Amino acid sequence: MANARKVAVVVGSLRKESFSLKVAKAVVAMAPPTLAMEVVDIAQLPLFNQDWESAYPPPAAAFKQRIAEAEAVLFVTPEYNRSVPGVLKNAIDVASRPYGQSAWSGKPGAVISVSPGAIGGFGANQHLRQSMVFLDVPMLQQPEAYIGGANKLFDAQGQLVSDDTRQFLQKFVQAYAEWVERHAKR
Repeated sequence: MANARKVAVVVGSLRKESFSLKVAKAVVAMAPPTLAMEVVDIAQLPLFNQDWESAYPPPAAAFKQRIAEAEAVLFVTPEYNRSVPGVLKNAIDVASRPYGQSAWSGKPGAVISVSPGAIGGFGANQHLRQSMVFLDVPMLQQPEAYIGGANKLFDAQGQLVSDDTRQFLQKFVQAYAEWVERHAKR
């Protein structure tokens, strides 16, 4: 769609077969035509270092530019120790610095947390929301997305096999599309 909103999908896991990546791919596939969703890789980002704020290393500069060009952002993340993985926190820091020049600011956002556990990454979801609110990202409030039992949701080819999860994610992505339309800048 010519007027589709460009959405950066940031996956908080580096694992090739991660449940978060599988959920992200499923959501991208079911996105309405009003959203142009693309996974933005964070695997090559160096650890943030304030010493290079004036001259970002090329992978960091490229990542920050991709976030800056997006009209909205969707995070899909596992939970590590009741919070977000370090690689995701690093990506947030890279694109938010230097102070006052955040690439995240004003972009409508949402988070889907994914876990094999029963509570679906609640801690990571809430921590991420807190960081993004500080960075001036209006976060989708409802529906909240905590995907538990992720180890049972996909077949050997990585395809979503849970009809209940598919229906929930379809409702989620539709609500997110409406959120983006209400809050994205042109």
